[in-house]
Amino acid sequence: MLLLVLGALLLLFCSLDVWYFLRGVHVFVEAWFQPRILDILAEQSIEGMVLLHDLDYMGHMNNSRYLRECDFARFHHYMRNGLFMASCKLGAKMVVGASTIRYRRSLAFREAFEIRTKILGWDEKAFYLEQRFVSKKDGFVSAVMLCRQNVVRSSPETIIEYICKRKIECPKFPEDLKHWINYISASSQALRAESGLEEKNK
Repeated sequence: MLLLVLGALLLLFCSLDVWYFLRGVHVFVEAWFQPRILDILAEQSIEGMVLLHDLDYMGHMNNSRYLRECDFARFHHYMRNGLFMASCKLGAKMVVGASTIRYRRSLAFREAFEIRTKILGWDEKAFYLEQRFVSKKDGFVSAVMLCRQNVVRSSPETIIEYICKRKIECPKFPEDLKHWINYISASSQALRAESGLEEKNK
C-alpha cells in the first residue's frame, strides 16, 4: 500500500507542477487573513528569497523564476485590494495579455528580495501593472516587469466601480508605459498582417 501511495505521488509530481499549485493555495490563504487594502492604486510588496530550486547553471535566479514569482505577487495583490473577488462575483476573468521584463542585476543564492507591485492604470480592456524586484541588501532594483492584465467578460472600470462604489479616474500613464503599449499594438498589427487577418477583415 505504501508503495502504491509513493508511486502515485511520484507520478503526480512528474506529471503536474504540484509546487506551483501548493504555492498558489498558500498565497490565497495568506492574503485572505491579511487586512484589506482599500486603495486599489496602492503599491504592495511581498518578500522572497532565492532558494536552490530557483537557480540556473550560472548559480543565480533562473530567468523564468522571475515571471513565476510575479504571478504569485499579482495574485496576492488582487486578493488584498479586492480585484480578484470582485472579478469572480462579476463573472469576469483576468488573464495576462502581455509582459516584458528587464533584468538589471542577478539575484544570488539566499539573497532576500521584495516584489513591489502596483497598478499604473487601465483602459477599456486591461489593467497595466509594474512589478519590481528589489534586493533587500541594498535596495537595488534587480528587475522590473510591465504586465498587461486583460479582463474577459467585463472591464476594468466595471470592476473598480464594483469595489469602490464610485468611478475612479485612471492615473496618467507614464512615458515608458505609453511606449510599451504602442509596441504591443504595433506587434499585434504586424502579426495580423503576416497571417492575413487584416485583409480578411477588410
